Amino acid sequence: MEEKKLIITIGRQYGSGGSEIGGKLAEALGLNFYDKNILRMNSNESGIKESYFHLADEKAGNKLLYRIISSMTPEKKEPSFGSDLVSADNLFRFQSEVIRKLAGEESCVIIGRCADYVLAGTEGLIRIFLYGNMESRAERLVKKGLCTSSDALKTIKRVDRERRDYYRYYTGKDWSSPENYDLLLNTSFLTVEEVVEAIKGYVKMKGFSV
Repeated sequence: MEEKKLIITIGRQYGSGGSEIGGKLAEALGLNFYDKNILRMNSNESGIKESYFHLADEKAGNKLLYRIISSMTPEKKEPSFGSDLVSADNLFRFQSEVIRKLAGEESCVIIGRCADYVLAGTEGLIRIFLYGNMESRAERLVKKGLCTSSDALKTIKRVDRERRDYYRYYTGKDWSSPENYDLLLNTSFLTVEEVVEAIKGYVKMKGFSV
């Protein structure tokens, strides 16, 4: 890789292969990969039990009322050690702080967690979004044993809704809107390896050595 930093964020519909693709992409580029393990890092950073981060992971702090985005958004406030220590908003602040520190120290691949928004304006940032049709996503989840064929579609719709609500709550933006990303890829008819190669091609076009 070149000396200049490369930060790749990956947003993904449930079942589109985001975690597997992200892991293999990071391996191919020789970068560190952060997915669920970022929750453990948050716990180390804040001293809060990891279970709290899992409970709040990618679920909006308040699903009944979306935050009105103004000059003050949750991740721009300092993490609190007060009575709201384990609130969803405070956990998001800790998480965002960890993400920014990671991006400031090394090249890496980060999955989800509104990382594309948290790192907006960061030099060397490439924002990816992976999506697919319902059939291919359901098939992938069933093959991985993450759900049964009978409840796959319902599970996909639920998780996608949670991710969409989470993203809108903390960013005020539409999670799947093309304008939020640099590259969108339909993984329905591509292998994991083909998606990785496509992303590597884009990274190379952006001036990074792959």
